[in-house]
Amino acid sequence: MELMEVIKGRRSIRKYRPDPVPDEVLQKVFEGVRWAPSWANTQCWEVIVVKDAKVKSELATTLNKMNPALSSMTGAPVVLALCGKKGVSGLHKSRTFTVEGDWLLFDTGIAIQNLCLTAYSLGLGTVIIGSFDHKKAQEILGVPQNVEVVAMTPLGYPAAEGMTPKRKEISEFVFQEKYRG
Repeated sequence: MELMEVIKGRRSIRKYRPDPVPDEVLQKVFEGVRWAPSWANTQCWEVIVVKDAKVKSELATTLNKMNPALSSMTGAPVVLALCGKKGVSGLHKSRTFTVEGDWLLFDTGIAIQNLCLTAYSLGLGTVIIGSFDHKKAQEILGVPQNVEVVAMTPLGYPAAEGMTPKRKEISEFVFQEKYRG
């Protein structure tokens, strides 16, 4: 698949077939994460693989009951929790270098994008979930305080294709020389 085909084709998938995802396919997904760029190559991300039905059900309780991805948490064969190590990205000798401070959200955002694009290129579906009780998810997954669960995504073979959302025209978000919004 060509890169633009992957970028344009990836969709948020909320219904999955029960087919297991082979470990060798998961390793290819993680290879995509491995090559994500990060602040000073700090690679602050970590991924927790959840296949156990009980743990997936517990993680589902961290989502709001109205979240459209709720059933995906138990319906997908795998749930991946993308974590970021605090105080690593965007800092040098405990000193922040940007107005945003800790860059773990930027770096984990890039990593999960690589994860989703790689997954799609392998015929898998994902949906990035950021709205959940992070503290409860950290407890369920046994994540230490110096690490944050940033996002979760169900992962599996899609049971149905996702919808193609309308996109802005390039002229609506690209400005020349100065901001004109």
